[in-house]
Amino acid sequence: MDAIADEAMADDNRLPADVESQPLVRAAAGLQPLLRELHDEIEREQRFPRALVEKMREAGLYRMVIPRSLGGYQADALTYLRAVELMAEGCGSVGWNLANNGIVQLVSLGLPDEGVHEIYAQSPSTPGAGTAVQGGGQAVPVEGGYRVTGRWSFGSGSPEASWMLGSFQILDDGKPRLSPEGKPLYWRGFFSRAEVEIVPGSWDVTGLRGTGSFDWTVHDVFLPERRTMVHAGVPLDNQWDRWPGVTYSLPTQCWIGPHHSAVITGIARAGIDALIELAGGKTPRGRTGLLCDNPQVQDAVGRADAILNAGRAYRSAMITELWNSVAAGKGTTLEQRARCRLASTYAADSARQAIDLVYRHGGSTSFKRDSRLAECWRDLHTVGQTVTLAPEWYPIGGRVYLGIDPGPRLR
Repeated sequence: MDAIADEAMADDNRLPADVESQPLVRAAAGLQPLLRELHDEIEREQRFPRALVEKMREAGLYRMVIPRSLGGYQADALTYLRAVELMAEGCGSVGWNLANNGIVQLVSLGLPDEGVHEIYAQSPSTPGAGTAVQGGGQAVPVEGGYRVTGRWSFGSGSPEASWMLGSFQILDDGKPRLSPEGKPLYWRGFFSRAEVEIVPGSWDVTGLRGTGSFDWTVHDVFLPERRTMVHAGVPLDNQWDRWPGVTYSLPTQCWIGPHHSAVITGIARAGIDALIELAGGKTPRGRTGLLCDNPQVQDAVGRADAILNAGRAYRSAMITELWNSVAAGKGTTLEQRARCRLASTYAADSARQAIDLVYRHGGSTSFKRDSRLAECWRDLHTVGQTVTLAPEWYPIGGRVYLGIDPGPRLR
């Protein structure tokens, strides 16, 4: 995969003219047959097989956003999102965990240098899991760090992770530490996977079962200062912009939201393709022609494709606009950042419309548990429930355009 690094260094300020030709993207596409082969095992065991984790390491997918100075590929946002989208197309759970891994790794780059180098000392292809949202743990200061106890939800990818990200409050004399304004303060910390206990049975869901998004706990674990940082932003601000390159200067709106949006559009594409395959071979009960001969099915496939790609194009256009603005040294405006989040949410809503269209026209096949359409429908609607793609982003964006304070979730 040395070609990845060679191409990336050609011009850090430019987005690739052809994202599909990028080695990371081609590698993700090449893994799709393996994802289909392993899908049932991933769902049943609620974890990735070791062979898949190794293949993803070899493909460079676990070091897409890691700086080249640490041995990573320092991928641009569009390349990262397309790789995630293709993996989600092959298996929704794999795409979800890969998307979250990238965000956890970006957050890790906000640690002190000693902490960053500890995490990536063995390899830049070090999977991470956990949650970037506030709360879950409490910490008591001790020499050199903290002793932390807590429980966190949504540990997506925890079975294959080496490090776990969690948020906590520091207790001084039994009381949470506050800011000068009297508001609660939170810190983030990275725990070794060996220090973490997974809560069995805590991920009993209909979709994305293979993500292994179990609750996880630590009890009185020593967390060294070098693996902690102040939790800035709701849900988070860019705390990794000290690393050189446009990749690390982008506002978080180019990463948070788009990462889950890429998962949902990848699953929607798989759903459309599933109906196309089904329609070419299924004769509905009581009919003489194939499903593909039905004008309503033809209409649904055409509409679903157009709806989905309209959302994808809007998302890519906004990320491109912000990338080019940052690359030119202009920074970004609040309106641009709002549109980036709106584009991600709109792409997700487009994916919902697309999957519901094709699901409806799959007939009784659509609700059979082992059908590809049923799998895509379950996984897609599970992704669609995440707060990063919630409908609240529309009024938040609207407030920006109307000159009203959008609140702490967008700045």
